[in-house]
Amino acid sequence: MKLYIKKRPADYILYTLIISVGIILDQITKWLSVENLKKIDTLPLIEDVLHLTYVENRGAAFGMMADQRWIFIIISSVAILGFMLYLYLGHADGPLYSIGMSLVISGGIGNMIDRLALGYVVDFIDCRFVKYPVFTSGGAVWNTFPVFNGADSFVCVGAGIIMLAVILEMRAEIKEKKNGNTGK
Repeated sequence: MKLYIKKRPADYILYTLIISVGIILDQITKWLSVENLKKIDTLPLIEDVLHLTYVENRGAAFGMMADQRWIFIIISSVAILGFMLYLYLGHADGPLYSIGMSLVISGGIGNMIDRLALGYVVDFIDCRFVKYPVFTSGGAVWNTFPVFNGADSFVCVGAGIIMLAVILEMRAEIKEKKNGNTGK
């Protein structure tokens, strides 16, 4: 396997543009959240459906493992660096992989900026209509989906795009094998 697979300069420009725009959008929306929502806590856009709610998330995605800041910084740094090397060394095969990885990198860096600068991540998108069951000894309790931010969205959408690329690639390989085995 080659270490470096040369791509067109336009490809590298596109990756850098997606990453940069994602980071800028994320940081602007978080800044607006701090400036406008911190004072009022929550702003209902559609009552009990979609709110903008200021939250200081000291955990991982959706508040898991709170107060493990350095673990997240180390793991995130390794993951971001790995994705960037894979992307910029030309191993992301096809536009879906490249766009997905660019979005994941963008979101990872956006949240990393918060962790390093503030010690927590600013979250503000509050989808109250999304509920999930938590099972306890007394039965099921329905919890509201955790508050999140733009960077979280970029990571999730990017991961979804990468999964779509993998599925499409597997589907094409299966189709190719099937056509090859039938003599077509």
